Amino acid sequence: MLDEMRNQIDAVIVATPDHTHAVASAAAIKAGKHVFCEKPLTRTVHESRALRELARKHKVATSMGNQGTASGQFRRALELIRDGTIGQIKDVHVWNNGGGADRKKQPGQEPVPDYLDWDLWLGPAAFRPYHREWMKRNLWRDFGTCQLGNWASHSANLAFMALKVHELWLASPPKERKAIIGIEAKCSRINRLSFPRWEVIQWQLPARAEFPPITFTWHNGPAAGSRDLLEGLLGDGLDWGDKKEKKWADHAGAIIVGTKGRIHTTGHNATFRLLPESKFTGVDKDRPLKVDRSHGHERDWFIACRRGQTAWANFDYASALNEFLMLGNVATQVEGKLKFNPETMKILNNIQADALLCSEYRRGWSL
Repeated sequence: MLDEMRNQIDAVIVATPDHTHAVASAAAIKAGKHVFCEKPLTRTVHESRALRELARKHKVATSMGNQGTASGQFRRALELIRDGTIGQIKDVHVWNNGGGADRKKQPGQEPVPDYLDWDLWLGPAAFRPYHREWMKRNLWRDFGTCQLGNWASHSANLAFMALKVHELWLASPPKERKAIIGIEAKCSRINRLSFPRWEVIQWQLPARAEFPPITFTWHNGPAAGSRDLLEGLLGDGLDWGDKKEKKWADHAGAIIVGTKGRIHTTGHNATFRLLPESKFTGVDKDRPLKVDRSHGHERDWFIACRRGQTAWANFDYASALNEFLMLGNVATQVEGKLKFNPETMKILNNIQADALLCSEYRRGWSL
């Protein structure tokens, strides 16, 4: 398409399964096209880094589809966090109740439907016989990213941006100090084919910009103790499909814990509340007072394509967020705590885990 219609295309939207986000986006960028890529940005850490560098080289406008970024409440919450309204941030907890499929064996083989180009659908992934189950991407590590990509791209976004975690990727640390991120996972079991039924992942983040070190924790699926901890921080119950009203209302979200209060934000980070609510009566929550308002997530990208202001979810930012999240998927495949250098994109203490930052492409596919 890019070869045959190059002069008729200005920009490309990539909304394919996770495992082909990178190759489709890279092809468009190298053709000089602006790119909007749905979340997750990519399936692996290396792919995210490659897209960041390609976008910089070709000077195209980019954005990832974490649409909550455009919300007025998202931007107001960012201001409140940075202004110290809830004090110094101590911890961030992000959750999703979904868990992984924990499939124990590959599916069998079925005839390829006459409407499907199976080889093309596989893209850069290793060839295997067709079965419809393979196309349920978040069942399998080869094709999906499970809830870390599917939901944490939204739910971790506010805290990641407001606390300037992305600056660990974008700012060079002083020579005497390396910005090392610690990642450690507990999960139902290590499964390199599929994703664990439950997982609790912690990132220990060093100081950056004006913010001190902090811990992010991801709770996914029926992990022991996670729901009790989250409900204790909220001060009320979570609705994980077990309440009659607003069923599944709290299946995903985040709690940002400060010394003066807490912010509870919903799954897409598009709305939030301050806790305890009685302490923050009268605080304006609907729209930002200092930072720019959004014209709409997709429209912000259109404006950037026309040489306007850069979209907030551009690939410099989105690649850092996605690398952060995909490190969690690496951590659930190995034992022990990992040490990651975001500047060099290296896991320093585990050769096996470092190899999982990228994946081998089939012949004919490349970035």
